Amino acid sequence: MEPPADDRPDAPAGEAAARPRRTELLVITGMSGAGRSTTAKALEDLGWYVVDNLPPQMLEPLAELAARAGLSVPRIAVVVDVRGRSFFAELTGTLAALDTRHVSPRVLFLDATDEVLVRRFESVRRPHPLQGDDRIVDGIARERALTGDLRSRADVVVDSSSFNVHQLGALVASLFEAEGTEDLRVTVMSFGFKYGTPADAEHIADVRFLPNPHWEPDLRPLTGQDAPVSEYVLAAEGALPFLDRYAGALEPVLAGYRRENKRYATVAFGCTGGKHRSVAIAEELGARLRRAGVGVRVLHRDLGRE
Repeated sequence: MEPPADDRPDAPAGEAAARPRRTELLVITGMSGAGRSTTAKALEDLGWYVVDNLPPQMLEPLAELAARAGLSVPRIAVVVDVRGRSFFAELTGTLAALDTRHVSPRVLFLDATDEVLVRRFESVRRPHPLQGDDRIVDGIARERALTGDLRSRADVVVDSSSFNVHQLGALVASLFEAEGTEDLRVTVMSFGFKYGTPADAEHIADVRFLPNPHWEPDLRPLTGQDAPVSEYVLAAEGALPFLDRYAGALEPVLAGYRRENKRYATVAFGCTGGKHRSVAIAEELGARLRRAGVGVRVLHRDLGRE
């Protein structure tokens, strides 16, 4: 197959210039009430060109226009959701058609637990868009059925259940502010099992096999980010062998993600409350991955909840 004109050493300058630039296109979708508006605003603040409630059929012409505009519109974020009714069903097919050399479509899926979504709708006294004459939970169930396939193919899934608007905005900014500078970005997360497992993690490990600093009076008020706790956890029998083997097991996984053009991954470590052991382990693995050249963000989901 002949390479694109601008990849050929003898390609005429005019031919290379006429080829549209590759455009970053992020589709923001997910559950109503999970934070799509907050996410769109955060991306807009980062300089993304944001379009709200666009029918999927308009994605391709929008991307082509942006590509021809060159550097003036390098990154586009589009909110597409069930407000589009029958149009929404065509989103998956449209994304497949967009996967060309001129457009890099990515999907960010916002989610939250049913309990949290119900509480959010009740707090603003608005009906769910698919509720009709039924209950809010019925609308949520219909939306989950419609978006299930899209969630499974999403590049990034964010569970906003435990975030307020400021925390969600900060999370989105940390994920996308350096978009395009790294081929893979890994979130290393700590959490507490008593608050539930994270729905947006691809890999979850239980570090409750390590001794709990909670039972040490001098360490109890500290967290895994404090040196005395970190040293206590990492010095425990089995801690370093676990980290060595876990980091080693991740190497072929991350290499495979790169081959499959998967740009984002979340690795989560859980302990009882998400304050000591999981925090220390997450910080250490994050440091190891950074030294290996991986783009890493460390997130402590439940730190401060106790």
